[in-house]
Amino acid sequence: MTATYDCIATTTLTTTATEIDFTSISGSYTDLVLVMNGGMSRNGAAFLMRVGNNSVDTGNNYSETDLYGNGTSAGSNRVTNSSVWNIFSNVGSSTTTGENTFILNIMNYSNATTYKTAIGRASNASSSNYPGAAAAVFLWRSTSAINTIKLLRQSTDTFNSGSTFSLYGIKSE
Repeated sequence: MTATYDCIATTTLTTTATEIDFTSISGSYTDLVLVMNGGMSRNGAAFLMRVGNNSVDTGNNYSETDLYGNGTSAGSNRVTNSSVWNIFSNVGSSTTTGENTFILNIMNYSNATTYKTAIGRASNASSSNYPGAAAAVFLWRSTSAINTIKLLRQSTDTFNSGSTFSLYGIKSE
């Protein structure tokens, strides 16, 4: 069985932004893949995410377990009952566009009988501003199908102009 990636949507920022929304996501794929490549307004800023069905869930229904390292030290983190997924919680971020990469695989996103799980990988290529890599598993405790994704920033931070966000659907053939 071959898997085919279809680009559902791509956004390249021409100015800074505090939020990126993917809405009306078709339920016709088996999985989703979200790829972000960009920079942030402040070194070490957090990159946050919420999902939902027609509107994002702002309740304390998100959990995650992170593993992270920078070549010198490593650690882990566990968060339960959160109102967001904290994507760059321990890798940090860089102000330089192109130095931060994040890939999130959301499995079985359109199934309406199971909680949603995701696996994420993040890296920061900067040698001076929070270098490192992280892997995480995420859980959204809802049986609703995901058709809305919101990427947001911590406090007054912004995504830099030139940052790219792409959402792919995986269909089985």
